[in-house]
This record gives sequence, structure tokens and C-alpha cells, in this order.
Amino acid sequence: MQLETDLLHIGRPQSGPASVNPPVVRTSTVTFDSLAQMRDTKRRREQGERPFSYGRRGTPTTYALEDAVSRLEGAEQTLLTPSGVAAINLVLMTLARPGAQIIVADSVYQPLRRIVDGWLRPWGVRVDYFDGSVAHLQSLLTDDTCLVYTEVPGSLVYEMQDLPALAALTSAREIPLVVDNTWASGVLMQPLSLGATVSLMAGTKYVVGHSDVMMGSVSANGETGRRLREMAVTLGQSLSSDDAYLALRGLRTLACRMDAHGRHAEALGGWLCEQPRVARVHQPCRPEHPGHAWWQRDFRGSNGLLTLEFEREVSDAQVDALVDSLALFGIGSSWGGYESLALPCNVAAARSLSTEWSSRGPCLRLHVGLEAVEDLQADLAQAWQAVLR
Repeated sequence: MQLETDLLHIGRPQSGPASVNPPVVRTSTVTFDSLAQMRDTKRRREQGERPFSYGRRGTPTTYALEDAVSRLEGAEQTLLTPSGVAAINLVLMTLARPGAQIIVADSVYQPLRRIVDGWLRPWGVRVDYFDGSVAHLQSLLTDDTCLVYTEVPGSLVYEMQDLPALAALTSAREIPLVVDNTWASGVLMQPLSLGATVSLMAGTKYVVGHSDVMMGSVSANGETGRRLREMAVTLGQSLSSDDAYLALRGLRTLACRMDAHGRHAEALGGWLCEQPRVARVHQPCRPEHPGHAWWQRDFRGSNGLLTLEFEREVSDAQVDALVDSLALFGIGSSWGGYESLALPCNVAAARSLSTEWSSRGPCLRLHVGLEAVEDLQADLAQAWQAVLR
């Protein structure tokens, strides 16, 4: 069946009178009828099965969400974590190793840089950044490269990359390629189908969709998936059944929500391009966006994110005043929920290789929610009139 259909039905009770969604199973201890039954459960778990054996290892509720995210990502198995950053750390703890090299795209989620500087480098991991191109990545690869990590599109201004080409390069050398897929959240792009080894997401964003749950996911196939599951158990990473239930509820409507976010953001992006003091609108669905052809090839649509780059004459104080003048756009550091958000962003501080951003105008990231586009446009128009007229 089509993905939109599967997301409504996967992980639901399959027989007999039952609730539409799986019940919330809250437990730490699981009891057994006999020691033989307990030992058989342990044997099945060691053979790669997923029996219900202990709350930290998962419950029927979290297993239902794992199955749904696996369908979303096109993966054999998924691990759930307490946040997106926890998902990043799970992958790094599993695949990186002291003394080896990892290569990270320069346009990744900014907190990853804190992980690099605060943990990986002191731990003895060599870290190099690449500009997203195949040529630059190839020039950095060594015999002890153990991981390549990227995010497509990039964070803040959505730099595109030729993901299949990057995957072909790393696969030929048997180097795992990890992709942060939060922007697309599975419904718009599936990295594993394009050759990536691991796809991770901050489910806090679009999967949950209601700004009320912290959650991350890591999806993979084969031996890599098995290693990730073992490490998740070792690190004690798990998600509560209550949060899993809410995330599963949000995931049921992910496809239709993402379609609305994309349509609203595309319409608003076109209007913003025509406003005074705007140098450009960063949005992969726009034909002038660098790498737009790759977006057309690899993605099924767009989401609610866009970033305004103002002319250099516009000051940071004016951008702050513009944000404070908005009535419908909240001020918050997350995105992916049903509500619209606005937040100034410092691209220069989030890049290591590109120096051009220090001489360009300030940027403002918008997450376009599910409100009527006409109302959002009117809100922006009154702020423009008040601050940038």
C-alpha cells in the first residue's frame, strides 16, 4: 500500500474487538510463568527477536511506534530515544571509535558541533568537516574513516547535497553514511533507499507534530541495526510508553500535515520574496535555490521551513523588533508542530568552512504552521509596516 495508507494502519491491533490504537503499556517489570519461559524469552532476544521482556527494552506500545517509524523510513528496525540529540549520540557511540576519523557535513544541526568539541575530540576521535560535495568528501577520506555524517537539506539555510552520489562513494569503501532526516521526516524522503546506512530523526518535530513530546529515532538495516539496538540497551536509552502513544498518534496524520505545511510555506515564501529589504528566501522548493534539481529528484515535497536573508543594511535589532511585532508567530527554538514560529539565526556561527556569511545580512527562520496563509501573511505585513517600511 501507499505510505499514507500504511501509516494509518501499521502498529494497530490486527484481530478481534480492539481499540483503534494500541493501549499504553506502562511497566518496568515483566513477570513470567516459569524460569523456562523467562530463559526462552532471553534466548529469543539474543537471536534478534523483540519479545516483551523488560520495560527498558521496550513495551508493546513502543514496539508499535518502532514498526511505524520503520515503515516510514523503509528500514528493517528502528530504535527510539528520549530526544533527537540522544539519537545522534546513540549513532556516534555505536559507529565512531577513538583514534579513527569521522567526517561531518558543515551544514549539520548546530548542537552536533558541541558534541564534536565537548566529547568526540577529547575522546580521541579525529573530526573533519566537508562542504557537502562529493569531491570534497573524497579528498578527506582516509583508510581509518569510520563514519560520514550529514544532514539533507542542511540546517538553517537548507543546503542540498547529492545524497545518492555520497552514498555510492562511502559504500564503495564500506564506510557507514549517517543522514539526519528530520527535515523530511521520512514522508518526504527516505535516506536508506538512496544508499545511506543509518537514518535518524528528531521525532520531536514533524513525527509528533503537536510540540508536546521529546523523542528521537534511529533506523537501519542488517548488522548495523543489530549493533544500534545492543548499544541502545547498553546505554539505557528508551522512550516512555505514554510518549510513544502520543508520537504514534501524531504520526498517523504526518502525511496530510506535511502536505499542508509545504503548501503554506511555499505560498508564503513566494510572497516574502517580493517584500522590501529581503535579499533572498532560502527554501529548497524554490527554483533558484542551489541544488533545487536534487530536491526535485530525491524528495516528494516540502515542509514548513523557510529562512529569510535580509539585505546587509538591515540590522539585527530590526530583525528582533520584527519578530517581537508578530502576533501569530510564536518565538521558539523548535519547529515541526502545528503552530508557526519565528527565530533569528546566526548562520556564520553554525558554519566552519564558509566565511561568506559574516558579511551577509541577518537571517530569520520561519516555521509555517497550519494557520490560514492569509492570516500569516497579514501578520507579517503589519510587522513589515511597523519595522521595515
